[in-house]
Amino acid sequence: MKVAYISTYLPRECGLATFNQNVVRAIALNLARQGQTGPESGFGVALNDSDDDDQYDYGDEVKVVIRQEDQKDYIRAATYLNTSDADVCLLEHEFGIFGGESGIYLLPLLHRLEKPLVTVLHTILREPSHTQKIIIQEIARRSARLIVMSRRGIDFLTDIYDIAPEKIQLIEHGVPDLEAPRVNPLLTLAPFRNRRVLFSFGLLSRNKGLETVIRALPAIVAEHPDVVYVVLGNTHPGVVRRSGEEYREQLKRLALELQVDKHLVFINKFVEEAELMNYLTAAAIYITPYTNEAQITSGTLSYAVGAGAAVVSTPYWHAQELLAEGRGRLFPFKDADALADTVNDLLTNPDTLAALQHEAYEYGLHLRWPKIGAEFLAVLEAASAQTATGAALPPRPLVDPEIIPEFSLAHVRRLTDDTGIVQHAKYGIPNLKEGYCLDDNSRALIMALMAYQQHNSQEALDLLPIYLSYLHYVQCDDGNFRNFLSFRREYLDEVGSEDSFGRTVWALGYLIHRAPNNSYREFAGELLARSVPHFGALHHLRGIANTMIGVAYYLKAHPDDEALVEELTQLTTRLLSAYAAHRTADWHWFEEKLTYDNAILPLALLHAHEITGHAPAREVALEALEFLDELSFRHGFLNPVGNQGWYHQGGELPVFDQQAIETMAMVLVYFQAYRTTHEPAFIERMFASYQWFLGENLLRVPLYDPETKGCCDGLQENGLNRNQGAESTLAYLISHLTVLKALELEHEYDQSAQAAEPAAVAATV
Repeated sequence: MKVAYISTYLPRECGLATFNQNVVRAIALNLARQGQTGPESGFGVALNDSDDDDQYDYGDEVKVVIRQEDQKDYIRAATYLNTSDADVCLLEHEFGIFGGESGIYLLPLLHRLEKPLVTVLHTILREPSHTQKIIIQEIARRSARLIVMSRRGIDFLTDIYDIAPEKIQLIEHGVPDLEAPRVNPLLTLAPFRNRRVLFSFGLLSRNKGLETVIRALPAIVAEHPDVVYVVLGNTHPGVVRRSGEEYREQLKRLALELQVDKHLVFINKFVEEAELMNYLTAAAIYITPYTNEAQITSGTLSYAVGAGAAVVSTPYWHAQELLAEGRGRLFPFKDADALADTVNDLLTNPDTLAALQHEAYEYGLHLRWPKIGAEFLAVLEAASAQTATGAALPPRPLVDPEIIPEFSLAHVRRLTDDTGIVQHAKYGIPNLKEGYCLDDNSRALIMALMAYQQHNSQEALDLLPIYLSYLHYVQCDDGNFRNFLSFRREYLDEVGSEDSFGRTVWALGYLIHRAPNNSYREFAGELLARSVPHFGALHHLRGIANTMIGVAYYLKAHPDDEALVEELTQLTTRLLSAYAAHRTADWHWFEEKLTYDNAILPLALLHAHEITGHAPAREVALEALEFLDELSFRHGFLNPVGNQGWYHQGGELPVFDQQAIETMAMVLVYFQAYRTTHEPAFIERMFASYQWFLGENLLRVPLYDPETKGCCDGLQENGLNRNQGAESTLAYLISHLTVLKALELEHEYDQSAQAAEPAAVAATV
């Protein structure tokens, strides 16, 4: 039996890493008892929380490292696992250790995994988001067994997530197989010498509720002046990144204000289990003062019970179960007075305190890791044995991440200064003579937001205020926008085009929907509100369409804004009227010709339908998209309408000059069409459109430049336009990020593709 463990790994300071280490050791011990010994019993797939492969100095047992926010690493890990000699995989699941929204990057790995899988669920939410519920359900679908550590977890999975109870296995949280030392070395140290210790340990963060204990200290110390409260543990790394040691310092200030600072000791370190046992057995009372009930499992609580500690806790879910039948005491959340009364009662009555310790110790005997390891091993062996021979392999993925280049903002940074993004480049060098334009800064704002959401990119976040500032600078007093600005920051026009106006509304609406903070959201809201009076004056369809997309994104954040719903409805009516005026039996389009950025028109109607539910908008969008698809994929790959004369009804279809923004619009519309219809064929078309950038085009040459990380400006009859301006590069990057977003839904559309009868993509779309 060989097990592949997918988890965080020590030396990363993480409770999951410690849990995983204990599971590995416990299973290895039980395998040894069966006669299987040595390092061949398993290997690790480790999760890093940065982009650095070498972030942690792992042991030799770790064979694969997944960088949390790198989608390709998950696919590569699946490949490694499938080609390894592992008999079964054990996944430790916690939403926060995987990349994407709520850790959704895990799903492509599971979708490709051909080995039997057992998953340990460390968090089971009573009120999951839509994405969180989908993730747990998909994990359940891919797993032979789900291991939970509390009975309430079983109830949640069956009642909330609709998971069959026979798929769920209860195995309680293990505890160290250690006894209290005969001579505890901590008792000679200052915080413990001749003191009665109240103790808490674990990574510090605000939800731990340590301030409740500090507020209880004055009443406790008044009756028991020998008491000291010892807090062991580093601040959670995520908290340190966001706010440093602010929480710890706040706790110190609180103790000082309450004049109990002499009774509070912080020990800032991460300790091994043997040393932790010394702390637990040196303490008179162990306290877990968590601030809300929504904790299905607590490793620290299990350790305390396993060590035979007298435990006082708030009634979060795991504490209610583990401390039942006299194994501990509970007090209300954030109730310092009740905590003080409970602690004082126990300290005043040593027999009661000893009885709590005895009940905890006796219960903890059956939680020790060797016994828990045997239960884990039995589940893994059953999962391995029940794997169906000859089961169908996962289908060929509709999106192949292996051919997607690494995402890079290098060329965007090269083009961006403190004013905005320069619109043109000579080859890969910014052409400062051409200055800036509103179109590109609006696209850049959208791209930076997408990059921040997809990769949690600080680099992208730092670019946001530059592009937003440009939009603000070129807005006129009446709310309209100029477009062009010289390199010397001089206005080059009085009023910009309707296209640039619409793209700016799109960017502002997207920012309001996806803002990383309230300041950006409110600023964008002001700019957008000032532009609304100009909606009615729009005449050009692309200006109308871009504006519709922006308003649709705005309404996702503010669905009750009836005035903007009415604006969207009116704009939709105008686009539908244009379609009705030009549609014939063999011409399903909005104008008498196809020009540029064509897919934006059906895209706008799909976004409008998403908000308003207007059925004609959906019907027209899909019919127009089918017409555009037949023209654009007539050679089996994307061959968009060229800009050399455009395509007039009854005329010849121009081949060149093909533009990157046309391809971006195709990527976006196919993805939105999938979101509307859930037809996997649209995902195929989306990815095929994206591959135009990578060489799947008429000339079979890539427009994306891996050297500069930019995109060539067009596909011409005699080759590439080697200039790499902002428009083409941003079109590529937005397409790239859209494909990565679509990859998060792979579990969904590949299931649909499997269930559907095989059909030609063209016929479907």
